[in-house]
Amino acid sequence: MERLDKLLAATGRWSRKEAKALVKAGRVLVDGAPPKGPEDKVDRAQTVTVDGQPISTRKYTYVMLHKPAGVVSATEDPRERTVLSLLPPELRRIGLAPVGRLDKDTEGLLLLTNDGPLAHKLLAPVRHVDKVYYAEVDGSLTPEDREAFRAGMTLADGTQCLPAELEPLEEPGRCLVTLREGKYHQVKRMLAARGKPVTYLKRLSMGPLALDPALPAGAWRLLKDGEIAAFEE
Repeated sequence: MERLDKLLAATGRWSRKEAKALVKAGRVLVDGAPPKGPEDKVDRAQTVTVDGQPISTRKYTYVMLHKPAGVVSATEDPRERTVLSLLPPELRRIGLAPVGRLDKDTEGLLLLTNDGPLAHKLLAPVRHVDKVYYAEVDGSLTPEDREAFRAGMTLADGTQCLPAELEPLEEPGRCLVTLREGKYHQVKRMLAARGKPVTYLKRLSMGPLALDPALPAGAWRLLKDGEIAAFEE
């Protein structure tokens, strides 16, 4: 149970003061009935509407973003444009943060949420959540490259990489890479170590969540119930 005005303010669309004013003006209904006041306790299973429009009462928010090149995976940066700048104001005000990072020039799937426990679970090294990338490289990929990825690699600076999958595609210099960890610039560094520098990189999936093919670069959508449930399993 949570105060009605606090629940409304948590959507990011109104301040606490504005939420109280909405309730007092009779613009808010709970299960079709007007509440006694903004301090009323509301169960998240109840239906809350403002001006007849239903309001999400979820405790957490989950956003799928098709990150474009040129923005950084951060909540704020003094010099660079961040992924939060691609979201509407109400979503920028509720504490969303990217789960993991994509390089500035890397495109693709990025999950943003204010669900700290889920983010921790997905990023915990012991979880080994699979992340699939599409890569274009300068050079031709060989069976030896694939075996090197499968064996696990030690990079020039001594970084140890877990075994990974490298699947060359039909078009030369194109491949899918599956990682089970998320070290700094890992895909680029592993392919560079094989003499195949990356010219384009895009993340396609993270665990059970796949990038929506209908979502263009720079666009976002809220996760569907089934997508959220898959993460919670």
